[in-house]
Amino acid sequence: MANGTRRLQMTRLRRTANAVIGGFLKYGYGPPEMHLLTTRGAKSGFLRTTPVSLVENSRGRFLVAPYGPVGWVHNIRKDGFATLRRGGWIELISVQEVSSERAGPVLREYLDHPRAVVVGPHFDLGPDSSEADYVEAAGGHPVFEIVRSTMIRI
Repeated sequence: MANGTRRLQMTRLRRTANAVIGGFLKYGYGPPEMHLLTTRGAKSGFLRTTPVSLVENSRGRFLVAPYGPVGWVHNIRKDGFATLRRGGWIELISVQEVSSERAGPVLREYLDHPRAVVVGPHFDLGPDSSEADYVEAAGGHPVFEIVRSTMIRI
């Protein structure tokens, strides 16, 4: 695929793993950067939920699409908003897709985390990759900045 993105195969094992991880996150268990992202289907209008990891740093809060432009990416591009859930909190968010130049450092930080074991094979990057390599890879791995949010206790 273009920009070094390998297509995500949604296997039965991956669906099961997402459901198990989603169950833990729903009750507030799991790594602190993980949340359940819910978007409205761009074509169907149905709500779709998937586990995601956020990158939070001094530059902002970001959603990274490690598997490329998958379903939630299309949905969030259409609406510009979604919800993040973790435990008894739901966060209503508005997002904006960032440029490749801004996304490059976010991707580097994303891959410097232990999660890289799972998502690393979907990137043509390594520890010795340059900043320019990350900027180039951002074309195949969309990054969204959370620009507004409101927390609701459920």
